[in-house]
Amino acid sequence: MKTLSRALSVSLLVISGLFISCAPQSQEEPPLSIVEHPEWSKNANIYEVNIRQYSEEGTFAAFTEDIPRLKEMGVDILWLMPIHPIGEINRKGTLGSYYSVQDYKAVNPNFGTEDDFRALVEKAHELEMKVIIDWVANHTAWDNPWTGNPDWYELDEEGGFMPPRGTDWSDVIQLDYTNDDMRVAMIDALVYWVREFNIDGYRCDVAGMVPTDFWIEAHQKLDEVKDVFMLAEDGEPELLFEAFDMNYAWEYAHVIREIAKGEMTFQDLDDLFARDASRFPANSYRMYFTTNHDENSWNGSDTELYGPNFENFAVLSATVAGMPLIYNGQEGGLDKRLEFFEKDQIDWKDYPYEDFFKLLLSIHKENEALWNGAYGGDRTRIESPEGTYVYSRKKGQNEVIVAINITENPKQISVPVWSSTTYTKYGVIEGEFIEDEASSYEFELPPNKWFILASK
Repeated sequence: MKTLSRALSVSLLVISGLFISCAPQSQEEPPLSIVEHPEWSKNANIYEVNIRQYSEEGTFAAFTEDIPRLKEMGVDILWLMPIHPIGEINRKGTLGSYYSVQDYKAVNPNFGTEDDFRALVEKAHELEMKVIIDWVANHTAWDNPWTGNPDWYELDEEGGFMPPRGTDWSDVIQLDYTNDDMRVAMIDALVYWVREFNIDGYRCDVAGMVPTDFWIEAHQKLDEVKDVFMLAEDGEPELLFEAFDMNYAWEYAHVIREIAKGEMTFQDLDDLFARDASRFPANSYRMYFTTNHDENSWNGSDTELYGPNFENFAVLSATVAGMPLIYNGQEGGLDKRLEFFEKDQIDWKDYPYEDFFKLLLSIHKENEALWNGAYGGDRTRIESPEGTYVYSRKKGQNEVIVAINITENPKQISVPVWSSTTYTKYGVIEGEFIEDEASSYEFELPPNKWFILASK
C-alpha cells in the first residue's frame, strides 16, 4: 500500500468531553518489576522467524541472506522458533513439532550446522540487531538423552513417562522441577547458547508451567554472561516481577479478534486495559500482536481473523502499548495457515505489506510516546463515533494520535492537537486539515481505514 505524509502545524483546542480517561479505576498499583531491561530494548520491536517455513531451503543460511531486508524494514529483535533437533519417538506429522526437543545443546540438522547458526547471529549483530531463541523448559522429546535419568521427569502411577500436566501433547514428556540435578542441567544448557553463540536472550515456551523461582535463578545466571532479554509465553503478571522482561498480551489478542468478528466492542478493550494497568508492573513490557505461529496455524490467517480490517488491528497493535510483534510472512500478506508439522513455505508475493510495517516500526522507534513499558507515554482515549477507536499517547513533547475505523461507513473524526507542534500525517483520509487560531483536526475516515498523526 501507499501512505501519504506531510507536515502539519496545528493549534490546541481544549474541547470539553473530548477525552475519555483510560486510567485504571483501582487506586492500588502493582509493585514495580525488579528486572533491569537491556538498554537496547526500550524502543525495540520483535520479529518471529519460522526457519522451516521461511524459505524453500528452510535453513539458517537461507534466512541469513534475508536479514538485511529485515533490517531495512526496521526489525530489531529476531526471535527464532526452536532450533534444536526434533524428537522422533511419537513424532507428530512428518517433520514433528519444533517444541519436541531431542537435544538442548544441538541444532536441527535440517536447518544447517552450528557454524551456520553462528553466522546467522554474527550477521544480525553486524547489523545491530539482536537474536533470541525459543526455549522449551517444561518438557522434552521422548528420545532426549535426559530420559536416561528417569528421576528428572514426572512419572505416572506405573512409573512411566507422561505428557505435560493437563495437555494432550503426546509427543513430549513432563520434566520434574523438584529435581535439583535437572535444574542445574537446564540452566547449564541455557547458559551454553549465550556463552558459545552470543545470543541475546530467550523466548520461553509455556513459561508459566515452570516454577517462577527457576526462571529467577536462570535469568541471574544468564546475566552473569551478558545482559539478556527474556520473553515469557505467558499472559499473567507473576513472571514479570522478578524473572522476565516481557510477556504476551494474550488477552488483548483474543479481544481484538472478537472485535473484528463483531462479538466484542472497543469498550471491552478499554476494560481490559484498565484491568491490566492494575495488575501488571508499569515498568515491564507486554508484547502486542495480531498473530504468531500458534494463532496462525491453529486459529486462522490474517485474512480469516481480521477480514478487511487487518491493517487497522496491525496499526493498533503497533501503537496502543508495549512492544509490537510481526510474524514472518505478514509483510507478504500471509493469507493461509502455515502447516505446523509439515513443510509449508511462505508465499512472499513481492512483500505487499513491507512498506506498511516499515512505517509502523519507524514510528514506534522514533517517537518516544510509543516506546516500551515505562519508557513510553500514557494513553488517552478520544471520544469518537461507534465502530472507531481513537487515542493519543504522549511522553514529554512527543505525541502520537491514532484513529481506526472498522466499519463499512465513513466516520467524522475530531482530535485536539498541541499548539506550536509540527505533526506528520500517515494514512489515507478524505477532507482537508483545518488550521486557525483555535482548531481541532477534523477529517473523514473512510471505511476500514486508519490514520496516524505523529509529532516531529
